[in-house]
Amino acid sequence: MYQNVLVPYDDSAFSRAALLEAAHWTRRHQGKLTILHAVFFDTEEFGIAPDLREKRWSKGREFCAAAQDRLKTELGVEAEVLYREGDPPAEVLAAVEGTGADLIVMGTHGRRGLSRLLMGSVTSHVVVRSGVDVLVVNRPCSTCKGEYASILVPFDTSAQSRRSLERACALAKQDAATVTIIYVIPRYEEMLDFMRTPQIEKSLRGEAERIIGEGKALAQAHGVEAQALIAEGHGGDEIATAVVKAGHDLVVMGTSGWRGLNKALLGSTAERVIRDAPCPVLVVKEPS
Repeated sequence: MYQNVLVPYDDSAFSRAALLEAAHWTRRHQGKLTILHAVFFDTEEFGIAPDLREKRWSKGREFCAAAQDRLKTELGVEAEVLYREGDPPAEVLAAVEGTGADLIVMGTHGRRGLSRLLMGSVTSHVVVRSGVDVLVVNRPCSTCKGEYASILVPFDTSAQSRRSLERACALAKQDAATVTIIYVIPRYEEMLDFMRTPQIEKSLRGEAERIIGEGKALAQAHGVEAQALIAEGHGGDEIATAVVKAGHDLVVMGTSGWRGLNKALLGSTAERVIRDAPCPVLVVKEPS
């Protein structure tokens, strides 16, 4: 799986980490690696400073060539470089179509809150709109190995969580990794202003155990004996906390799957996990 990997690259620390993660993955699994560098063309900006356009292209070619050389020298990985001009998120998605990539690997600048989602985050836009899975890398280059021994999968029986668990099982069998399923019991009383009684507590716990049991059965059907974890609180916070406590090195999850105007939003749980989990997050997309 994931034999054709695309990495948007701008020589920032975040994109360097993503490229290294992807390069290790392709070396271990004999995949194809493509580096994408997109220069945004602003007519007004380049009209004022016409030489700026060529300077940006020159600089981009320089650091992409340097990245190519490092990968070949240090890892023995051959990477193709693709140059495009235009809005970076749109160019990433167009490059997927043009190259046939089955995975995008991106870094994240770690912005917080609403501004991260609505004010130009290339990663957020790509994650939401991509038709292929996206691996978001939020860690320093020194820990980027492209290797996963312990996978955490948020599961709630939804179609997207079932796809994520199936993808995690495939990865686990490929790399002999363990899989842990997590279900987070929501704190409904905080949202609906009601008192939680022992009977309600018992009902919520029973529902959680039923969901976890369904997840374990699905994993077993795919040849994996999954471990289970039940937490309580905000989904994103509890998932990120579980990563830290258990030392998981990959989270596999879906997004909210919203359409239309709301498709511009990633969803609070996925956003928090991508932002706060100290390991890569593989966002599994719905097949088109």
